[in-house]
Amino acid sequence: MIAIVDYKAGNLTSVKNAFDAIGADTVVTRDPDAILRAERVVFPGVGAAKSAMENLGSLGLVDVVRRAAESKPFLGICLGMQILFEHTEEDGGVDLLGILPGRVRRFPEGADKVPQIGWNDVVADDPREFVKSGEEYYFVHSYYVEKNPCTVAVSSYAGLEFTAAVRRGDLFATQFHPEKSGKLGLQLLRAFLNTPADGRRQSC
Repeated sequence: MIAIVDYKAGNLTSVKNAFDAIGADTVVTRDPDAILRAERVVFPGVGAAKSAMENLGSLGLVDVVRRAAESKPFLGICLGMQILFEHTEEDGGVDLLGILPGRVRRFPEGADKVPQIGWNDVVADDPREFVKSGEEYYFVHSYYVEKNPCTVAVSSYAGLEFTAAVRRGDLFATQFHPEKSGKLGLQLLRAFLNTPADGRRQSC
């Protein structure tokens, strides 16, 4: 069973539909026990960091998400990747879960439109090859994770290179949306579904 964490953030239905398309057994839940019992956990999200953190707190899910991220195969998507880090510039500055080292910053205003919406090339060095280097994936975001020791894929926008995906053992997360990235996105979800658990006590 895969638990898709419901913390009142958007995009839950499309993530579940994508997993359904590859035959995965999923449940969308905010029940702490169900999340901790699940074999794998997906932490998606569309929205603002401050309200997302407040929702996690009010639902009693902060420690649950931390425990899940340290104990089983775990996939973060978009906002669900950013919240894994230490701090974001969004909403005047918000402390995040601090599971991974690094900060979230806003794209600079300039020639490129913010938010970034659409397909963008990704360059990957992921030992499990969830992300295919040189291929395009679908992004929707105004904020980005700085490159950090856990970065396994990068993309470029607004004149800078940013983290497109991170990995620490069985924890994997993407800034782009696999559920909106067509065949390649479904391949990524299938790889997450099928990859064996091997623990993630190691550092990035």
